[in-house]
Amino acid sequence: MTNLTDQNALDNDEPYYVISVVARMLQVHTQTLRYYEREGLLEPARSKGNIRLYSRSDIDKLRRIKTLIDDLGINLAGVQVVLHMSERMYDMEREIQKLNHQLDELKNNMGYRR
Repeated sequence: MTNLTDQNALDNDEPYYVISVVARMLQVHTQTLRYYEREGLLEPARSKGNIRLYSRSDIDKLRRIKTLIDDLGINLAGVQVVLHMSERMYDMEREIQKLNHQLDELKNNMGYRR
């Protein structure tokens, strides 16, 4: 059975939006989105007809990119570094949570009490 959190994650990764809709949502030109894709900042899904389809997660990432560029004045190379570091931090946080969970299980199995 899929819980609500898992369902929301699935919905966020489901490609729904075509490039023109995303461009309107973010108030950017479609060429800007194509340029970000060429630069490797994101990779939208493709339909059978090779049409770009963006998920909610893609749109969130594009909003972060737009904020970094427009509000903070970071260039695309800097954006790539920031996004890569953010992904690494997220991965590390998940690894720490996993290790903490394993540690708690070990403590419980050994009868450890604080």
